[in-house]
Amino acid sequence: WAASEGWNPGLHDADAFLAADPDGFFVSTIDRRPVATLSAVRYGEGFGFLGLYITAPDMRGRGYGVAVWGAGRAHLEGRIVGLDAVPEQEHTYARDGFVTDHRTTRHVLTSTDSVPAPRRRPVDARDLPLQSLLAYDQHLFPEERSAFLTAWTTMPGVACLAVIDGDQVLGWAARRPCLQGHKVGPLFANDPEIANDLLCSLAQGVPGPLYLDIPDPNVTGRALAARHGMTPVFSTVRMYDGPPPVLDLERIFGVTSLELG
Repeated sequence: WAASEGWNPGLHDADAFLAADPDGFFVSTIDRRPVATLSAVRYGEGFGFLGLYITAPDMRGRGYGVAVWGAGRAHLEGRIVGLDAVPEQEHTYARDGFVTDHRTTRHVLTSTDSVPAPRRRPVDARDLPLQSLLAYDQHLFPEERSAFLTAWTTMPGVACLAVIDGDQVLGWAARRPCLQGHKVGPLFANDPEIANDLLCSLAQGVPGPLYLDIPDPNVTGRALAARHGMTPVFSTVRMYDGPPPVLDLERIFGVTSLELG
């Protein structure tokens, strides 16, 4: 269903998604036929994220999506809740209490042939203690997500790289295979040059297309995409029900996953 909506899911996203919150996935069925889905994933004690809200095209307008939406909202009751909406549905979520925070734009690099080698070679992030990545993650995601990141960095076909200085992480990123090409996410870095080293390294050895979801407030992130000739293809609207988390968007050059935040 995510593929039919044009979201180009990762080939092995499902196991990592499930690891984030095994109780956070909902489906409405009629005679065992799925008719609507929603993910409502809990992180830590105070944050949740909604995604994969899809109703089968021939079953829309009958209330099945509303039913599964209610179940997901109940699962996240009492938490700050985020989602990434398509712009056409921004007003729909606003009626349910969500407030727009910023936009995220997906950029695509059709061919990686002209991407230069990085200035410096990152290391394999999986050779670092997971705690190092979690410590870096704490200002870039609202809650602790060790179960998810453990699964995300070990899924089949993933490449995970980090730039380090001694035992200090200066940035890290992951690339995973998708139905079309590969996505880079997350791409976290202290500055644009570190982000560029990670992006250039992850572009090596894959033909493209290569996708990157960049928060619009990160001006240097958008400049990085333009530097490599990446083309904007669509945007989503990050919305929150509750106080928006304070995130260092200037270090978020690529969102981990629009479905799970």
